[in-house]
This record gives sequence, structure tokens and C-alpha cells, in this order.
Amino acid sequence: MTNLHSSSPAGEVLRAASAASSTVSSLAGSASPRHSGERFAVQAEPPVLRRHPHLVRYAHVEAEFDILIDKAIAAIADGEPAEDEILGHYVAVASLVRAVSFREGKLLEQAVERLAKVNPDLVVLMQSIKLPLVKAAIEAVAGNDWRQLEGVRLDCEAPAKGSYTPDLIVVNRAKRAAFVLDLKRSLASYGDTSRLEELKLKMLASAMVLPDWLYKTQKRTMVETVGVAIIDGASRPSDHAAGVWALSEIDDLLEIDGAAACMAELRVRFGRRVQQLLEVEARRALGITETPAATLPLCAAGSATSLHQRRFGTLRAIPRVKICDDVTDDTKHHGAGCRCGSCEEPSFDDADDGRDDPEALADDVVFWPPEHIRVGFARRLLDA
Repeated sequence: MTNLHSSSPAGEVLRAASAASSTVSSLAGSASPRHSGERFAVQAEPPVLRRHPHLVRYAHVEAEFDILIDKAIAAIADGEPAEDEILGHYVAVASLVRAVSFREGKLLEQAVERLAKVNPDLVVLMQSIKLPLVKAAIEAVAGNDWRQLEGVRLDCEAPAKGSYTPDLIVVNRAKRAAFVLDLKRSLASYGDTSRLEELKLKMLASAMVLPDWLYKTQKRTMVETVGVAIIDGASRPSDHAAGVWALSEIDDLLEIDGAAACMAELRVRFGRRVQQLLEVEARRALGITETPAATLPLCAAGSATSLHQRRFGTLRAIPRVKICDDVTDDTKHHGAGCRCGSCEEPSFDDADDGRDDPEALADDVVFWPPEHIRVGFARRLLDA
């Protein structure tokens, strides 16, 4: 992957940002609240400071992310925990916590896959793919520094010792680069164990056969650079040299400005819903009278056969949006959060994402094998 630099010198960038700030300040007093907010949004990110050609905002994906959150919450609330002599009447709380740990990881995967659609050069593979752990690849990674393996490409059909299932494989067709991603809600539990090193070994070994696997199974998809990255959902300090990325740096992997902010907002909203479920269950475990302040997703309340869902039957859903009473005056601003026709901004059109037809790509003339394959930990904007 290649760094995208503006041709303007640093001084011109700063002057452009300063000029934008001065212009907004002079107009803020006379502009309407709505127009003022739009100008301040421009001030926050002048086009000259954009790092990537593609841009996404949470409003573009809010509806789809809300559906993903609802499904995750419904899955967490579903099911009846088994009795546990140690946990006693706190077993339901522990069951929810365990379910959250699993469902948050799946939620992050689905959200990244959705955001990747903003960049038409990206293809995301995530359907329980099993990459073979070829014996030669495992021995090469275990016995050598991965920097010494540059240019080595192995046959994916060679004898293997099991397989590795990545959370996501992101292919940048324009740069012929691929990333093997493993998303973790938090790496805190990996700090003092060997599990993280074992995970890196499997990822690097699978990356050595990925170019051959993509070519043979994904309609002759060719890549010349493969990077592996473990994404820490808690966004603790990253270590790119060791293949660890913070979720707040996802912009650079997807080459989409605003992707990290969307993921952060997703986690905030998901966290609120999870905490509401936990509070209700904790009150029940302590014998405290429930309060109807928590929110239950509508999709979880539809089934009357689940004991666990009936346990949350007293909860009510809080409306997410408001509609103005007076929608006849197009010139009137109805306040923040209004979703009426005159206030709501145009929605993101996912149908026109500019992706190439995969079938058409199969007809392109390709030359296999490539002259050079580079495998290693993902660095900031890998050189293609």
C-alpha cells in the first residue's frame, strides 16, 4: 500500500486550515444554526487535510449499524443459562458477559465489512474461510525472522497441519495487496501469555499460502503483498512492528477517512445497550425492584417461547428518532435529531458503490505466478 501525500507544502496546509477557521468564525454569528453546523463540520476537516480519497460518516451507515446492534443484543439476550453452584443466582449475569465477549467480536467484523464497501477497490472475505497451515510455512515462520521470508510463496495444496480461520481477509485489487485480519474486542487477556505469539505464527504461516489460495479459489485474484494485523477493539497503544493495530487506526488499513470514528460510535451505542441488559439482570440477582429504563431490541421481544426473553418482557424500547410536528415550513430548522424530510440529510446509497463485477474480473489477463511476493506484519500503508 502506498502513502497518499498532498502536493501542497506543510505551510500551505496550515494556512489553508487557518483560512477555513477564520471564514467559519466570521460567518457563524449571522448564519442559521443548521448552516453554521455544516460550516463547522467543514472546518473540522478541510479537504486539503484528507488522507484518503474515500470518506464515510456514521450517518451514512447508521441504519445498517442499528440493525447489526439489534441482532447482536437479541442474540445476547436469547437462551437460558445453565445452573451453576458457584455463581448461584448470578449465573445469568455471567452468561450475559460471556455472550457479550463473543458477540462484540462478530459485530466488529460485520461493521468492518460494511465500511469496506465505501472503498470500491476493496473486497472482503469473511465466510468462515479455512486457510491451510502448510507444514513448510509453519517451519519457515518458526525458524526464521519473518523479514527473511520476503519473496517466498508456498502452494496452498501442500501437506498441511490443520488450518487457520481469519476473521476477515481484505483484498485491495488496485494495489494487489491483501490483509489477514483478526479482530479482538480487547487484547488485555493476551498480555502475559503465549497465545498472542501462537496466533501471530498461524497468521504468518497462512499468509504465505494466501496468494496461491486467492488465485485458485477466488477467480484468479492476484496479490503481491500480504500483511497480517491483529486489531485491538479497545484501541490500546498499537505495535505495528509486531502486527498489532488499534481499532482507531482502521482508516489506514481500509484507506477510508472516518472509518475509525464510525467504529468508535458503534462500540459506544452497543455498550449502552449491553449495560442496560446487565443492569436489569444485576438488579434481579440482588433482589432489587426493576426499573423500566433499560431498552430491549424489538427483534428480541418477538418470540414468546424463550424464558430468557420473557424475563426481559417488562422492558420498553426508547424511540431513536423524533419527527417534527410542523413539517410544512421548509425554511424552519426543527432542531438536532429531527428526521423529517426537510431536516434529514440524503442517505448513503449503498447500491451504487462503484464495485467492479467479480465475473468481469475473471476475464482480465493475469500473469501467474507473480515475480515477487512479500509477506509480513501489516505496516502503515504497506508499499504495494
